[in-house]
Amino acid sequence: MKRTVLAVACATMVCGGVVMASSHREAPLITKAPKADATDLYMFRSYETGRAGFVTFLANYQPFQDPQGGPNFFMMDPDMVYTIQVDNNGDAVSDHAFQFRFNNTTKNITIPVNGVQVAVPLQNVGPFSEAGRANLNTIESYVLTTEDGRAANLTVGGGANQFTKPFDNIGNKSIADYARYANAHIASVGLPGCATPGRVFVGQRKESFFINVGEIFDLINTNPLGPMNAEQNDLARKNITTIALEVPIACLTNGSDPVIGAWTTAKTRAGVQQSRLGMPLVNEVIIGLKDKDKFNASKPADDAQFATYVTNPTLPEIIQILYPSAQAPNKFPRTDLVATFLTGIAGLNQPATVTPAEMLRLNTSIAPKAASAQSNLGVLGGDTAGFPNGRRPGDDIVDIELRVAMGKLLSTADAPAGQLPFTDGATSNATAFASRFPYLNTPLPGSPNNTP
Repeated sequence: MKRTVLAVACATMVCGGVVMASSHREAPLITKAPKADATDLYMFRSYETGRAGFVTFLANYQPFQDPQGGPNFFMMDPDMVYTIQVDNNGDAVSDHAFQFRFNNTTKNITIPVNGVQVAVPLQNVGPFSEAGRANLNTIESYVLTTEDGRAANLTVGGGANQFTKPFDNIGNKSIADYARYANAHIASVGLPGCATPGRVFVGQRKESFFINVGEIFDLINTNPLGPMNAEQNDLARKNITTIALEVPIACLTNGSDPVIGAWTTAKTRAGVQQSRLGMPLVNEVIIGLKDKDKFNASKPADDAQFATYVTNPTLPEIIQILYPSAQAPNKFPRTDLVATFLTGIAGLNQPATVTPAEMLRLNTSIAPKAASAQSNLGVLGGDTAGFPNGRRPGDDIVDIELRVAMGKLLSTADAPAGQLPFTDGATSNATAFASRFPYLNTPLPGSPNNTP
């Protein structure tokens, strides 16, 4: 589901924006390549104490991970290049690219059987930890480089440029304290051309997206005007793989404009782009079925070819068909959606000069808010540090985007149902997550199977 922001637009100082969901299995071809499937991108000024001078990027891949999904679990693909792209001058072309390449080294552990050493069929043959990995059969590692090929390196440990990824959360017998084990893989990283070190972590996390996905995709088989917390989060028992990178603001902006844009891509080593994700839900519920694979293979600079899907969106019309009393907006073209979706909002997160293109945009001059002070409705809730000004884990994207899609930012004449509190019934907020890097929660263990 790709989560996109159908959004917002305001003519003057502050406004909010949206659409409605995320990006799991959102296009026909990506269903065949789950290891390349980007599900969510987050970009926000770090709200961990003492880290306000940094921007955190979280790029989630490999959707619908069952915690018990062994024996090989969910390793990243060594044949893919996973990239976080950053545009800092509004031209829809990447100015900074952080590329992650993975390597999985199998030790081929053997055990004696009838006097013969035989290779085991499992990824571990006993408990292991970061300090003791003898029982772990496969070691996952990665290299972080910039687009020009320069490698990032550990700022401790002799400057090595090979980072280790924790193995997935097999269960409590294999990894006694997974949180401690995973946190040992958070590394201080020296980024090429950047005087101040950042931080990096790649590993399994508990799925961060909240959505009543089953009922939403069953023709909205729920009460769209019911309580915000009346339905189940269908992703509550799933995990995800997260690429987390924290970068100093000064290493991202161009020095004169505080607004940056970002998207994540997954390409084969041969350069074939299989996945692309910036704003949540764009490809999932905005782009027409015939163009979904094309969108995943495209670049933001070429997004004019998809403009009709934003200016004349089908989602509000579908909602009206299913719920006739929820009358779709009657103002076209939908310039309110174009602002947050393609250009950023004037006075909030629009660059000084801008080429219309779909990406997540963040005004780095707006101070972050502590988790306890954040509104899960972002800008719609009066919180300009939240979505669509970047995106934080606790921003309730589905509810925000539903409301904006139905005309929250338009007049009553243009959107008769625009002020109704649309919801999928599965809500989230910042206090459901950690308040420090990498912010997303410890993944669910595969065992014991009664883990809540």
